[in-house]
Amino acid sequence: MTDSTTTFAVDVRAELAAIAPTRRCDRLAELSALFHAAGNLHLRGRGEVTLHLDLATSSVARRAFALLRGLDIDSEVRTYERHAFDRATRFQLHVPGGTEALATFVEAGVLDRHHGPLSRPPRRLVGRACCRGAYLRGAFLAGGSVSLPRSPHLELRTASRDGAEFLRVTAKDEGIALMTAERPGHALAYAKSWDAIEAVLSSAGAVDAVLALEERAVLADARSQANRLANADHANLVRTTRAAQEQLEAARQLRASGTLQSLDDRLREAAELRLRFPSLSLAELGAKAEPTATKAGMHRRLRRIVELAAS
Repeated sequence: MTDSTTTFAVDVRAELAAIAPTRRCDRLAELSALFHAAGNLHLRGRGEVTLHLDLATSSVARRAFALLRGLDIDSEVRTYERHAFDRATRFQLHVPGGTEALATFVEAGVLDRHHGPLSRPPRRLVGRACCRGAYLRGAFLAGGSVSLPRSPHLELRTASRDGAEFLRVTAKDEGIALMTAERPGHALAYAKSWDAIEAVLSSAGAVDAVLALEERAVLADARSQANRLANADHANLVRTTRAAQEQLEAARQLRASGTLQSLDDRLREAAELRLRFPSLSLAELGAKAEPTATKAGMHRRLRRIVELAAS
């Protein structure tokens, strides 16, 4: 794995770790994905249990700790040195199995009502788009990796084939095609196309990473063209990317404040299309509208979204 690939994966994980969902349903979905990808249940006798979450980076450990605290679950962060050639430091969150904590893990689909481990949560946990995004985010934080161009590849690791299949179905509900496979000791859901990879990252909330991929692709294409044309195309695409970023942020702000659902149907549809397809052009977004809209019409609607968010 190249340094640029490693850096990009670290940047994606850091961006996702900085997202702090406020809705309980999103917190539960993210918690569920974290534990299905990197969690373990330990029996201590007399019916007592503890849960452990094993993570690779301090930023993800801090995110998991804050997530648990937001759900009123106490945890303790510990570190250990992996027994491998790189002697990397790993982070473990230890969660005592108190009554309230166990009830929350049952609600999150990590445990069944008898406090046994579930290989996959119930579908109700990801019934909403925000919850599906939170689940994909938790899965990437706990066991995700992504490579850069020439060999595009995204993996979301899970402890079981059932867990990988759940990720595949969850992504499918968002219009994203993932495949599954089994490896010694784990299973995974994966994608090898940039469209699917960008869609996963966008749904999980890594908007900056998606835009970085778009810009990287633009720069690579520009190098193969004449300087004059390349510079003109790049400037236009940068403007488009910045406009799309502004529209994305505005739509996210309106969604977070609850204003989005009260908007006119055409405005709400435009905002939801931009949230779902952050890299599409205005013309492409218009083609996905029902009924279809012109490029100018989609521009007017998204401009109004930006104005509403700024007001």
